[in-house]
Amino acid sequence: MTVSNEIIADKKNRQENVPLIEARSIDYIPESERHGTLASQFTLWFGANLQITAIVTGALAVVLGGDVFWSLIGLFIGQLLGGAVMALHAVQGPKLGLPQMISSRVQFGVYGAVIPILLVCMMYVGFSASGTVLAGQAVGQLLHVSDWIGILIFGAVIIAITICGYRIIHILGKVASVVGVIAFFYLFFRLFYMNDVSVLLENRHFSWTNFLLAMSLSASWQIAFGPYVADYSRYLPTKTPTIKAFLAVGSGTVIGTQASMILGVFAAALAGSKFAGNEVSYIVGLGSTGLIAALLYISIFFGKVTITALNAYGSFMSMAAIFCGFRGKHHISSGQRLFFIIFMVSFSTILGLAGQHSFLKLFSAFLLFLLAFFTPWSAINLVDYYWVTKGRYDVPQLSNPNGRYGRWNKVGIITYIVGVVIQLPFIATGFYTGPFVEMLGGVDISWIVGLVATSIIYYAAIKKWPMSVADRLILPSSNP
Repeated sequence: MTVSNEIIADKKNRQENVPLIEARSIDYIPESERHGTLASQFTLWFGANLQITAIVTGALAVVLGGDVFWSLIGLFIGQLLGGAVMALHAVQGPKLGLPQMISSRVQFGVYGAVIPILLVCMMYVGFSASGTVLAGQAVGQLLHVSDWIGILIFGAVIIAITICGYRIIHILGKVASVVGVIAFFYLFFRLFYMNDVSVLLENRHFSWTNFLLAMSLSASWQIAFGPYVADYSRYLPTKTPTIKAFLAVGSGTVIGTQASMILGVFAAALAGSKFAGNEVSYIVGLGSTGLIAALLYISIFFGKVTITALNAYGSFMSMAAIFCGFRGKHHISSGQRLFFIIFMVSFSTILGLAGQHSFLKLFSAFLLFLLAFFTPWSAINLVDYYWVTKGRYDVPQLSNPNGRYGRWNKVGIITYIVGVVIQLPFIATGFYTGPFVEMLGGVDISWIVGLVATSIIYYAAIKKWPMSVADRLILPSSNP
């Protein structure tokens, strides 16, 4: 048997021997258990983004005042910028074998990392709650029950999937990709066949405010994946080429999201005032009624199951990271894992029930305001990994508050706070508008300011007050 055949056989054996219910949580994934593939990374993020919430997010570019032509361009540019940031986080997974937020202990300290992790939990809960509302609408229409019953049914399904964990989520990603491609192909065909969309594209009135709003919508969508994208790439083999991992994740998320947002832009432009509050039924109505409509509701359900499972899975690992960080441990019991999953999914389901009637407005404000908290975290993490430590992490020490990284890293924490504060004058959301926004014509450029300024500040600060950096990447199996 040749070397290449042996490698292929070894990968096949690993995948066949992986149990459906995951045993790991936030602990390091040893090489012998690395069964992930680049193809599954693409299908996971492609399928996760071919879904109704991404459609609605793209629609916001038009609902909030933009025209079709420039909204499409602004959304695409934002996808590329935000997708690149997200994919740079993803490639840390196979190198470190850890969930994304655990690595934040390098920049913030073992205890200090709790600060961004708590905010990440808020993000998970918010996205899960908003996604549950739309999925509940689809389940309600499909089963002919009220939306609140649909939301409860959907929440129960998410709990079951999240308990199974990594492998089931990736299988769902593959199914969602196939179902999503079929559904989207049909919807686009009906959209272009039944309507003269060329008229919409000819209406071009460029506005910096609306153009940058579209960029912010798509960039924030992608950047918001950053805190957990490595959670789903950490099972890739350690020797996975960085560029291939970057392209697999980046292309999957950009292509999937842009397809959804294009559909949302055209749907909102055609629907006008009828779109808000009836997002799911209007999108399905583009396709047909009867059996075809039922199949479209099923495709919406599959798309929301995938992305909501990602949020639920990440939320329990974030809570576990907080729990273990203060206890100086690197793993949790199966009972604790089950508790965190049920608690986080139940909490987001309750929020979804409470906010289902004001979803669109609240979600728009929530999505944009998230940038103020995750852009500086992303900047610190990426600058540290690629330019300061250059990936030379001491993984065993990430669970030791008395070790190399300490309890609190003042440089990382203070830089993070400054990064959040420096964005506030430039934020424009439904519940907060900074003082500089009006001077800029209503344009929200907070994410650009936060990304650039925080990167510069952190790099300069860490050069003046350097921290302990390992001579090489130290993994548990190679720890001296």
